[in-house]
Amino acid sequence: MKKAKKIIRSDERKSIFGLEVNGPVFFTSSIVIILSVTLTLLFKERAQTYFDTAQNFIANKTGWLFILAVNIFVAFMLYLAFSKYGTLRIGGAKAKPEFSTTSWFSMLFSAGMGIGLLFWSIAEPVYHFSSPPLADPNTAAAAKEAMNVTFLHWGLHAWGIYALVGLSLAYFTYSRGLPLTIRSVFYPFLGDRIHGRIGDIIDIFAVLATVFGLATSLGLGVKQVAAGLEHVFGLDSGISLQIWLIVGITLIATISVVSGVDKGVKFLSEMNMRIAVLLLLAVVILGPTIFILKSFVQNTGSYVNDLVSLSTWAEAYSGTEWQNSWTIFYWGWWIAWSPFVGMFIARVSKGRTIREFILGVLIVPTLITLFWITAFGATSLHEILGGDPTIADGVNDNVATALFVFLEDFPFSMALNIIAIILIASFFVTSSDSGSLVVDSLTSGGKIDAPVGQRIFWALAEGAVAAVLLLGGGLKALQTASIATGLPFTLLLLLMCYSLFKGLREDYKEHLKRLNQKEKEEYQETVKRLIDSKKQKS
Repeated sequence: MKKAKKIIRSDERKSIFGLEVNGPVFFTSSIVIILSVTLTLLFKERAQTYFDTAQNFIANKTGWLFILAVNIFVAFMLYLAFSKYGTLRIGGAKAKPEFSTTSWFSMLFSAGMGIGLLFWSIAEPVYHFSSPPLADPNTAAAAKEAMNVTFLHWGLHAWGIYALVGLSLAYFTYSRGLPLTIRSVFYPFLGDRIHGRIGDIIDIFAVLATVFGLATSLGLGVKQVAAGLEHVFGLDSGISLQIWLIVGITLIATISVVSGVDKGVKFLSEMNMRIAVLLLLAVVILGPTIFILKSFVQNTGSYVNDLVSLSTWAEAYSGTEWQNSWTIFYWGWWIAWSPFVGMFIARVSKGRTIREFILGVLIVPTLITLFWITAFGATSLHEILGGDPTIADGVNDNVATALFVFLEDFPFSMALNIIAIILIASFFVTSSDSGSLVVDSLTSGGKIDAPVGQRIFWALAEGAVAAVLLLGGGLKALQTASIATGLPFTLLLLLMCYSLFKGLREDYKEHLKRLNQKEKEEYQETVKRLIDSKKQKS
């Protein structure tokens, strides 16, 4: 009779070369990343063609899957929030939140989409206004459609993806006591096999999706910082400055990541929110205040009204490929980034109920995001419709300068532009240091406090990937990296829905048993007191 093979838990791996890592995940992921970086550098001239071909192929063949899956994620999250499972608490019935609600929301927003929102909140509505997918360009109808589409890309669907991954990780880590890795989410139907090769493969996909998804945001951020420095101070925003910015900001992120979540990341996240609120208030107060408030109400109503038809539109009859560079890119980007954002959200969400978690992650960041896009994007369209083409020309000339061209029309424009540059750089740092902590946790088998050297390695690796992708193909390379790594992870997220539901159903049954047992004990105690009382009277 053969002995059963001993399964080594992913969080019990031995030290390898002085590193506290899960060897198969750490080294396989590192090799794939190094090969990708090397090949991009060696074949830089051909990389652009490859990236174009790869993105079009993936988007054309699997775009429908991205669209269907993202809608399933949002529907599943809303179901859980309002179902009987919403009363369950992450970490057990007696668990308490580790962070205040304000700190929690600050970290959600900073890790979620800070850099991307600063990059696209003006440029995207302007692009859609001049080249809308359905309406006539440069009309009031085009403006409405531009805001609808932009809201779709940055609204509930994006945060629904983050909520799914974050809740799954938080639940299985704090309520089930499993390692903080993606593999743990699949325990209900894989069992102890998550600690073997299957689990390693799942975490490898998660690491690659995180690194390349994060590189997309870091690349966008550094392009915008460089454009801002050129616009404000006259510096050359070419690739040399972008690489030096990546080096400098990555070093700052490394210092932050060494400090950990409780110190560096929390401090920077809260600082980000303060600066972001300051910039937002400046735009609302110094800009067309009444128009911003009116358009926010109208944009939100239009978005909600058209949400189902817009989110399921797949260009089936038109035969166009407009979505390849927009909706499909965004869904791939958010899905690729979801292991990073989800794991980071999980780390700061212990003690919250499932209902509180889902509604907090879905509603509050979405409303803040939509108001931000209205303040910047809708105001830009307002100026264009009023006969001022400056912002449209700025977006067409260099999309990275859109924010700074926009702020030129405001009083104290120099101060506002400097604040914007600081905010972008700060979001860059928080994305990098948060991402480093997450990737290190994935490659170390779920260790929350792995050795500092490993965190430093991943902080530097993320900066290197962003730099090489910029060298090899610019924005197209960043988009392709997101979609390519997001595709296999989409399938994992669909399985994640089933696994989370299965786990919650099991725990809810145990929860009812505990309640019934408690009620039985309370009833027996009451009867005992009554009997004792009668005995004393007699």
